[in-house]
Amino acid sequence: MLLRFTKMHGLGNDFMVLDLVSQHAHILPKHAKQWGDRHTGIGFDQLLLVEAPNNPDVDFRYRIFNSDGSEVEQCGNGARCFARFVLDKRLTAKKQIRVETKGGIIELDIRSDGQISVDMGPPRLVPEEIPFQAAEQAKSYSLDVDGQTVELAAVSMGNPHAVLRVDDINNAPVHTLGPKIEHHPRFPARVNVGFLHVVDRQRAQLRVWE
Repeated sequence: MLLRFTKMHGLGNDFMVLDLVSQHAHILPKHAKQWGDRHTGIGFDQLLLVEAPNNPDVDFRYRIFNSDGSEVEQCGNGARCFARFVLDKRLTAKKQIRVETKGGIIELDIRSDGQISVDMGPPRLVPEEIPFQAAEQAKSYSLDVDGQTVELAAVSMGNPHAVLRVDDINNAPVHTLGPKIEHHPRFPARVNVGFLHVVDRQRAQLRVWE
């Protein structure tokens, strides 16, 4: 199987992008895992597939695989790369693109200055919709992680996110606490973990484990 691909990145996330509109292949999780290895493969955070739509109300189908082979619902950084890719490859001339994802339909807007914005729809805060195991919806939740109580918010933007407030973004425990929360049993579909430092009313800093 010989395929043309493009490497792209957005805000530190790097992607392998495959055009499956003008070329054809049946991509399996094992392919994403093989190609995603940074030592023996191509290496990426996620594999993005550009496919023809099944839904007549959208322009493309957008599928996302992590480098471990798991398929996920959504990725905002990937969506911006997706929009740039389909425009640069002349798969569309539209500047407003509707895309079908595993997490629902999103809208991509290519602005006159070349910047790309993504309308991912309203956040989902109901625990069952995230999904997150909780007795009821709340602004924040207490999570036991190895005997330590962690306060976090839970939200879905098409895929699950946990958000923790931190005072020092540079020393946030991204690589130690992040994977423990990602695989916590109260997040049955796993979760991306954001460490948030609010600088002031206009600015915030965020580091993400995913």
